Amino acid sequence: MKIGLIRHGSTAWNKAGRAQGHSDIPLDMQGHADALALGKKLNKNEWACIYSSDLMRAHETSKRIIEGGLRAELITDKRLREVGGGRIEGTTEEERIAKWGEEWWKLALGIETKETALKRGLDFLTDVTNKHENESILIVSHGSLLKHLMGELLGKQMEQSLDNTSLSILELIDERWEWKVLNDLSHLHS
Repeated sequence: MKIGLIRHGSTAWNKAGRAQGHSDIPLDMQGHADALALGKKLNKNEWACIYSSDLMRAHETSKRIIEGGLRAELITDKRLREVGGGRIEGTTEEERIAKWGEEWWKLALGIETKETALKRGLDFLTDVTNKHENESILIVSHGSLLKHLMGELLGKQMEQSLDNTSLSILELIDERWEWKVLNDLSHLHS
């Protein structure tokens, strides 16, 4: 089995450095164009289906990938949502520091824990790996959730952040996930 993990396309909030979390933010023009380019690059027959977070930025990315030529069923799943940002959603780092101080991240601001987000993400993966045994699927989700999932599957913490519309590929070999591609953006340069 192989899974392609795609971070959603860019949004105005990405460019402004605003925490998005569960806020339902649309793609910007670049996000639409980049997702379309990725769809044109993906091997059309390799992917059985595409799963997407229900949040607009991921769902729009998935639709643009399909418009780019990928022939795959689009299935939406809430468990693929970004890590919830609680009260920090919509704020920049500078605004958080001004409002709550340098160590704002230590405060109880309603931010979803890594463990909670990882549990729902792993529940999703268990369901789809059982359903799509020996198939290749795409998953369009969000930076923090994907980073947590990849770290868990590979057994090591991911240091690198994932870029918007990047493609990372993991393959299940002898019951162990292995990295094949990480943070590929070659579709933006072709």
